[in-house]
Amino acid sequence: MPVPHATAPEPASLTPDQVDAVLDAFVAENPLAGQRVLLIVPDGTRTAPIGTLFRGLHARVGRATRAFDVMIALGTHPPMSDEAINERLEITPAERATTFAGVTVHNHTWDQPETLEEIGRIPAAEIAALSGGLFSQEVPVHINRRVNDYDVLLVIGPVFPHEVVGFSGGNKYFFPGIAGPEILNFFHWLGAVVTNPMIIGNKWTPVRKVVDRAAAFIKQRRLCLAAVVDGPRFAGLFAGTPEAAWDAASDLSAQIHITRKPRPFKTVLSCAPPMYDELWVAGKCMYKLEPVVADGGELIIYAPHLHEISVVHGRLIREIGYHCRDYFLQQWDRFKDYPWGVLAHSTHVRGIGTYQHGVEFPRVQVTLASQIPPDVCHAINLGYRDPATINPADFADREDDGVLYVPKAGERLFHLENLPAWSGGA
Repeated sequence: MPVPHATAPEPASLTPDQVDAVLDAFVAENPLAGQRVLLIVPDGTRTAPIGTLFRGLHARVGRATRAFDVMIALGTHPPMSDEAINERLEITPAERATTFAGVTVHNHTWDQPETLEEIGRIPAAEIAALSGGLFSQEVPVHINRRVNDYDVLLVIGPVFPHEVVGFSGGNKYFFPGIAGPEILNFFHWLGAVVTNPMIIGNKWTPVRKVVDRAAAFIKQRRLCLAAVVDGPRFAGLFAGTPEAAWDAASDLSAQIHITRKPRPFKTVLSCAPPMYDELWVAGKCMYKLEPVVADGGELIIYAPHLHEISVVHGRLIREIGYHCRDYFLQQWDRFKDYPWGVLAHSTHVRGIGTYQHGVEFPRVQVTLASQIPPDVCHAINLGYRDPATINPADFADREDDGVLYVPKAGERLFHLENLPAWSGGA
């Protein structure tokens, strides 16, 4: 069955009528009356007009369903406050108390075992096949047990190039969005072993295959509205199963979210938007730009608003620091018992490098210009720059000098024109 969708040619955006048409076709093909429906949406670290889709669905089916609730797909991010939830859904406190009073909103709780349930195990032989032989181990799959209260799980979220899975969206809102730590840690480290430049912006990565395999254990009906956004606008909207909607949306994302450059840059100023309020998410300012930093160059994460490494994972990151993949692989007995997702984050921020005879050789310098003090930056193996000494305007319009300025980094991928796609090896 064709995926209900609408796309807009650049620089136009979808009209309200086009969005309505997709929603009308979606609810016509997927009757939800009398069903218990759980919407699974991103937290505030993803750009998307979630409120438009939430309101549109609620107006069409919210009162006809037996339940119409929301779960925030936090992964391991901190829980959202009521104020932040209202902002995410684009509703006022008064509307939440009246129009949407019947909607219950849940924050996912990845670190509370009693709220999770094992729904299956991916056998070691299957993991070996899915990972191209990089790993061979059984992986248990846990998900938030609240899904058992619902008949339909409806993912609503954007699709962007992504450092771990290739392109975000689809079943990724289940894993890691509302998943337990085992599957989350496993596939993040799988992505790190392949490395960010070989994963990001590629569709059928080993991690995507693991995520889709894990989702096959879910017994509830899975549906998806996959949005492709460009700033505040809808560039495209795709509806259907998580697999089909994501497949179509990722093709459009590849067209509009990847900027290709003919040569690398010696200096990159990557500006973190306010929605990245800790380095755990502001690291995207490195992930999306690492491919266009020259060997020996410097990438500056400019985030004058940022004070935290990570509310959830900060202690562990301070223990291990930021290092390249080989630093961990060649000392695996020392690091194997740390959460693999934290190790993966470390390598993604630090980037490609080698580790030889006890010495680490990163490909590029990563410098943090934030409120995190210099002694902490140096202790975690990052450079430091006082953000007060940086005037972003000084970096603008200097590409011919080998300087790239990205005023809102973290979602658009910058690629070299000749960078190869992942080919099956590490």
